[in-house]
Amino acid sequence: MNVHHRHRTVFRSHGAPSVLERAPLALEPLAPGQVRVRNQAVGVNYIDTYFRSGLYPPPSLPSGLGTEGAGTVVELGPGTQEFEVGDRVAYVQSALGAYATYHAVDQQRLVRLPADIDFTTAAGGLLKGLTVLCLFNQVSRPQRGDTVLFHAAAGGVGLLACQYARRQGIRLIGVVSSAAKAAQAKQAGAWATLLADEPIAERTRALTGGEGARFVYDSVGRSTWNASLGATAARGHLISFGNASGPVENVALAELARAGSLTVSRPMLFDYISDSASLRALAETFFQCVRDGMAVHIGATFALAEAERAHVLLESRKATGSIVLIP
Repeated sequence: MNVHHRHRTVFRSHGAPSVLERAPLALEPLAPGQVRVRNQAVGVNYIDTYFRSGLYPPPSLPSGLGTEGAGTVVELGPGTQEFEVGDRVAYVQSALGAYATYHAVDQQRLVRLPADIDFTTAAGGLLKGLTVLCLFNQVSRPQRGDTVLFHAAAGGVGLLACQYARRQGIRLIGVVSSAAKAAQAKQAGAWATLLADEPIAERTRALTGGEGARFVYDSVGRSTWNASLGATAARGHLISFGNASGPVENVALAELARAGSLTVSRPMLFDYISDSASLRALAETFFQCVRDGMAVHIGATFALAEAERAHVLLESRKATGSIVLIP
């Protein structure tokens, strides 16, 4: 572990992407049950921007960033029995600090990475793939023939959702920000697309014979909340699973009644993969989806030292697919 090849990304205060900086990485002794992973690829996710901005406070400052990566086991902590040096692994819910050449991860949070899944696909797709599987099979259960509305349909999660919906016979209406993104979403499997500046509720009801979508998946948050409410069918289910435009606040329960006796969920993936058995079972399902043809679209890769550029692109809404850092 050459000292010259050990570095990480940190932030010492909250703010714009410019607060991210490269810093040397000191390798602390591993705690019992921990595994040191030499990262080969690191996933960039919107939740990373929440920690950077302060929406989600990190345990302390300065702080590392990132919770998703894929690489090779290079060292085992005391009592670690589930993995061996040289194993290919991936993770999605480590302690903050995945934006680094090496990362210490609890063995319970690791999944074995099959030989037929490359590191970049794992880092760019595992968290997003688990999110899609969780949204469609645990948070809600749309059936073949159901119509759903999915915001940010050309993003990393969205493109996987388009593909998964088509495989399941679900008609997915994808909301995107440009004609180019609409084409990508349609190619991935969206049944129809809407541009974000259109009247989403009205257009969704027009596409569904006036009923609305039985399930609405909204990762944008504050700016799309009212449109999502208006697009959800009576007795439908609105799933708010992100805050890209800011958190949804001051929700009055009476609104849900007026909108048609709606159900609303605000899920966190990590509550659904809180034990190693659940995590690994869902990961294997995702890996099988990839084998069966689900494509993880990598929209951009950056060197680890370019984390600031990666965050600028992510927050610009110009990115499609996943963004991956290469240490």
